[in-house]
Amino acid sequence: MTVTQRLTDAGIDVDPRRANGGELDRCFAELPAGPLPVGFGSGTALIGSGVLRRLIAVVARIGFWRGKVFSADGTSLRNVITPVGLRAIEAAVRHDVSIADGRPCVVLDYAQTSRVARWIRDEIRELSPGRYLGIVFVRGHRLPVRFLLDFDA
Repeated sequence: MTVTQRLTDAGIDVDPRRANGGELDRCFAELPAGPLPVGFGSGTALIGSGVLRRLIAVVARIGFWRGKVFSADGTSLRNVITPVGLRAIEAAVRHDVSIADGRPCVVLDYAQTSRVARWIRDEIRELSPGRYLGIVFVRGHRLPVRFLLDFDA
């Protein structure tokens, strides 16, 4: 049985753009870590729900965060920010255990690489090939912020 089938059978909406926060968290808990991503992952912020979520995603995409560019070996990244696509805010990337549940995930760690985001840790897991669901921690505390990264297949 695939992860998608398991989630659907458990009543979890696997469309992250429509799922509520609790469903996204349950989905994240079921997902495999997946391989370290490579290349550009187009980002979608998942904050709030319904129309508010869509509005925040559009505003975030246009005005601030467009995604992440991972190195060819997958061990580092830079966020793509601002309307002009500036590549900034570097993070180290590695497989590790999740703060959320102790299971394997891909950690995007800003502690040693960024002065402006050193207190941030993102964790991602593979939702489907080329698509990752992420959660955000600030100073070890989970935020009600989630995001998608979509990589061209």
